[in-house]
Amino acid sequence: MPSNSGVEPDRTETAGQMSADAVAAGFEAVYGFPPAGVWAAPGRVNLIGEHVDYNGGVMLPFAIDRDLRLAARPRDDGVFRAASAQAEGTVEIALDDVAEGTVEGWLAYPAGVARFVRDLGGPGGADIFISGNIPGGSGLSSSAALLCATAVAMVELGGVEIDGLSLALLCQRAENVIVGVPSGMMDQTASMMSTAGHALMIDAEGPRVEQVPFDPAAEGLTVTVLVTNVVHQLADGQYAERRASCEKAASILGVATLREVVGMPLGEIEANLDDALLFKRTRHVVTEIERTLKAIDLLRAGDLLSVAPLISESHVSLRDDYEVSCAELDTAVEAALSVGALGARMIGGGFGGSAIAIVPVALVGAVDEAVHAAFAERGFRAPAVFDALPAPGARRIT
Repeated sequence: MPSNSGVEPDRTETAGQMSADAVAAGFEAVYGFPPAGVWAAPGRVNLIGEHVDYNGGVMLPFAIDRDLRLAARPRDDGVFRAASAQAEGTVEIALDDVAEGTVEGWLAYPAGVARFVRDLGGPGGADIFISGNIPGGSGLSSSAALLCATAVAMVELGGVEIDGLSLALLCQRAENVIVGVPSGMMDQTASMMSTAGHALMIDAEGPRVEQVPFDPAAEGLTVTVLVTNVVHQLADGQYAERRASCEKAASILGVATLREVVGMPLGEIEANLDDALLFKRTRHVVTEIERTLKAIDLLRAGDLLSVAPLISESHVSLRDDYEVSCAELDTAVEAALSVGALGARMIGGGFGGSAIAIVPVALVGAVDEAVHAAFAERGFRAPAVFDALPAPGARRIT
C-alpha cells in the first residue's frame, strides 16, 4: 500500500493526518463528486503475545491513535477505483476480475475486501480515496487498517449484516487469498474491534475476543513507540521458516498447534523434540502464551506495573529463542530500558519495524533522547518516536 514513511511521527494525536473533511475534499477532487461518507481504521500495537497467532495462541494488542481514513461512494457497474493522498493517479479493477494473483500493488488490499463483501450482498463496485498517518513498514499494521476501513465502508454502503469478528476474519481472508500474504488474524481483529481505554484479548483457538482494561495514563505511564525505520530483506523468508518450524514441532509432539503443549514441562517438550532449534522455537511460543495469559490477569486486576517486566521477557525470548530481532530493535529496547523504561520489546514480525516501551510520563523525553543517541552512535538511520494511546477500532467518522 502507499507508504506514509515520509511523514515523521511526532507527539500529537493527529500528526500527519488529514481531517475527515479534507479526505472528503480529496475524494471530490479526484472523482468530481462527493463521497457517501468517510470511515477510519487504526493501526495497532501488540502489547504482548508475538508470533503465537498461527500457533493457536493468545494475543493482547490495542489500536493506536493513528489511522487510515477512507472516503467512499458505491458504484453499480462492477468497477472498483482507488486513489491515495500518498500516491499519484488512480488504480482500478473490475470486481469480477479480483481473484488470487490478479491484482497488483496496494490495490489488492481494498479490492480483495470489496470483492468478498460484494459476494455477501455489498456494493457492486466503489470509488475510494485514502489518507493515513500510520508509518509504512513500521510493523504497526497500516495494511490491516486499509483492509478494515474498506470493510466497514463497504458493509455500511451495502447494508450487509455481519458481526465485527466475522468482518475481521473476512479481511484476513482477503489478505491471505487476494494479496497472498499468510497473515494471522491479530492485526485485522485489533484494527476492527478495539475500543478506547482497552487492550483486546484475542484467543485464536475460538476465535474469541475480550476487552481488557488498559489505561496507562491513569498510572502516569505511556506506551512509547520506537520506529526503527528499517526493514531487513530477510523478513519474509524467515517468517515462513519460523511458521514451518512450529508446524513441524507440533507434528512431532502430536498436537494440532503448540498451544496444546502450554503447561507441559519444558524438559519433557525438549526430550520429545530432540532438536535444539525446534525446541528453541517451541519454547518461545509456549512461554509467550504463558506470559500473555499472566499479563491479561494482571490487567484485569488493575496491576499494569507488573505487566512491564513480562514485556521485557518477551523481547529476550523473541531475540534469543525465536531469533527475529535485529541490531536496531535491540538497540532501541536497551536504550529505553537504560534510562528508566519499565519494560520494552520488539513488536511485529521482526527484523526491523518497531519496538514499544512502557515509560513513566516524566521520562518520555529521556527515552526519546537515549534512543536517538544510541542510533546515532551505531550509525543507524534516525528513528522516529511517538506515544500511543489505546484508541477505538474501525468506524464511520462522518
